[in-house]
Amino acid sequence: MSCSAFHRVAGIAFAAVALAHLARALYQVPIDAGGTRVPLWISWVAVAGAGALSGWAFASRPKPGEP
Repeated sequence: MSCSAFHRVAGIAFAAVALAHLARALYQVPIDAGGTRVPLWISWVAVAGAGALSGWAFASRPKPGEP
């Protein structure tokens, strides 16, 4: 896989994770992990983190003609 393709795939994957957390936070979907309720604020943090990683992946993608 070329470096450009890797960055594109990583950016799309992180964007999908960010959108899933955003939907969970907006629709207030309850999640229990091991009998413990996962608070909604964790999804807001995950939206910011995954969104930042997605933006970073797309921004650091090599431009055409670069190795």
